[in-house]
Amino acid sequence: MLPRILPIVLATLATSFATSACARSTPTASPTAAPTTTAVSTTAATTPVQPLIDLQRLRIGAAIEAAEQGRFDAAQYVDLADHPLFRWVEYANLRRDIDRLPAAQANAFLQQYRDTAVGAEFRPLWLAASARRDDPASVLAAWSDRLTAPRLRCVRLDAQLSLGRTDAPWTQEAQAIWNSSGRSLPDECDPVFAALDARGGLPPAMRWSRIEKAATEWQPGVMRSASRGLPAGERGLAEEYASFLEAPHPRALNWPKTDRSRLIASQGLAKLGKSDPDRAEALLPQYASALGFSEADRGRVLYQIALWTVASYLPDSARRLNLVPAASYDERLHEWRVREALSRSDWPAALAAIRQMGDSQRNDSRYAYFEARLAELTGDRSTAQAKYRAAARHAEFHGFLAADRIGQPYALCPSSIDADPATRNAVAANPALQRAIGLHLLGRHGWAVKEWSDAIAGFNDTQRQVAVQIAQANGWFDRAVFSLGKAPGEMQLYDLRFPLHHDASIRREAKRNGIDPAWVAAEIRAESIFNPKARSGANAMGLMQVIPATGAAVARRIGQAWTGADSLYEPDTNIALGTAYLRQMLDQYGGKPYFAIAGYNAGPAPLGRWQSQRPGMDPDFWIETISYKETREYVARVLAFSVIYDWRLDGDALRLSDRLEGRTNAPRKPFMCPLPHAVAAS
Repeated sequence: MLPRILPIVLATLATSFATSACARSTPTASPTAAPTTTAVSTTAATTPVQPLIDLQRLRIGAAIEAAEQGRFDAAQYVDLADHPLFRWVEYANLRRDIDRLPAAQANAFLQQYRDTAVGAEFRPLWLAASARRDDPASVLAAWSDRLTAPRLRCVRLDAQLSLGRTDAPWTQEAQAIWNSSGRSLPDECDPVFAALDARGGLPPAMRWSRIEKAATEWQPGVMRSASRGLPAGERGLAEEYASFLEAPHPRALNWPKTDRSRLIASQGLAKLGKSDPDRAEALLPQYASALGFSEADRGRVLYQIALWTVASYLPDSARRLNLVPAASYDERLHEWRVREALSRSDWPAALAAIRQMGDSQRNDSRYAYFEARLAELTGDRSTAQAKYRAAARHAEFHGFLAADRIGQPYALCPSSIDADPATRNAVAANPALQRAIGLHLLGRHGWAVKEWSDAIAGFNDTQRQVAVQIAQANGWFDRAVFSLGKAPGEMQLYDLRFPLHHDASIRREAKRNGIDPAWVAAEIRAESIFNPKARSGANAMGLMQVIPATGAAVARRIGQAWTGADSLYEPDTNIALGTAYLRQMLDQYGGKPYFAIAGYNAGPAPLGRWQSQRPGMDPDFWIETISYKETREYVARVLAFSVIYDWRLDGDALRLSDRLEGRTNAPRKPFMCPLPHAVAAS
């Protein structure tokens, strides 16, 4: 008998494959295109697939809720016993009162579902419950070597300890956990480490190893904890080390001149450099001299001093960046060196900073573009043109900007999934995938992801791509973002990676508010990946992640009825309010979309600071010098997504350089596929 979810999957498959944006006619060469490119076409957005109503699935949802609330009566759901999702009803029922669950019942469940997602979800809960009940035999009976979390490993070690099974492998595993990190380990490990110590399994060398790891993680509390079993004299020095991490003190000037002392002192000064770079710089010479710092020790401190100075664009940024030894530079600090020079409009210094990067970083589309821009500003037109051409092959923010600079079409090379009907049907029939889709449709996202991971673990690349297509046909759009890889073929599955849903509402509200619909779609893709039930830790809700207070205020302003926060989960309401808020932000910030996007992400206070710090700066330089990494990347990502959604909506695009300035009636440009293929946007 076919599982009852299968009709949903197969019904959506047929429509999805027939209307897929990948299933386009073969592009033909444009008569105006250069011979190394081919034209890219698209179709209008297709009508979203509506899954069939599965009444048994809805009853499964009701059964899960009843189990969670302690109202489950198996007799009422006898007809669901063979349903593929019934195992999750059982899981919910067992989990609710797990501390009183008979061991035989738990073990039977684990035996039945031991290698499946529901078994993997239940096993850690049962292990923890067995430990709380002081039932080591149940812990060991339920153990699986697939479990790697330190907390669970310590639960097992403690159960073995209770049963007297502390052999050499027990000691080795306990020591490995002890020395695995410089951060605090779970409370479940405390009795294990106490027993290990009592057996002489934590000698001074191992304690010092953990102390040094903790110092590199800036964890003085862990340093103190690890030092408790040291001989008295050594413990006193360890306490001195921990105190220095908390607040540098002059006693360290008399520490023994060892590599360990130098490591601890330099880590303590580096930590100080994050909060008080001026004091850290003032203290560095005396400690470096007293303890004999190496260049690496000095570099460790100077790195943090420079980083936290330049991250705020303080006046001493350039000098402090120049003090950091070359060997201590990494990609992060190279980037900040470029930004610092850009913030001062020092084009030669910014260009020199890019040319000090490693080849991989320097040739990234971002820095290829900025090297071209800066070469152009300093009079080197030939280098600028070559670098613009290199950057323009990338279908992302800086690649699109480069294409505008040299008047080229945007690079885009969409690809399609090459799967035969047998492969598609085999994927659709995969039980774990069916369960994942069913749980997604029930709104059980966490469980759905567990089943999804089980399913795709056994798929090859083509099967995984088909699974993503099935998920998208069922409205589960984020699987393309989280499950497609970075290989060019998968990066170019644009119809999957850039889904388009509720496009009629997007077009309507964009027109009503006088803004570009591609921008609205891009915001939805960046904020929620088209999940209408998305909710953030800050209580931002729905497709455009609108905070209820903002939604209520916008509703009042535009005269729309406000029925409460839950209305933000309704796509039409969320798009209407989110789009009106974008219009409000655009008006507030002088019609400049890049300011509005930055404000949408970071809020008005940081945006005001960035505007006042660099007034009148060109948009590309201003975006690159945003202090917050999240916002800097968000602005570039939304603008790049807007270009791609232009293609999805209408087949061509507003020039990004016009979009940045809020010019929506400017000429549009085509997309072309360079040969060999362009590099896809992430």
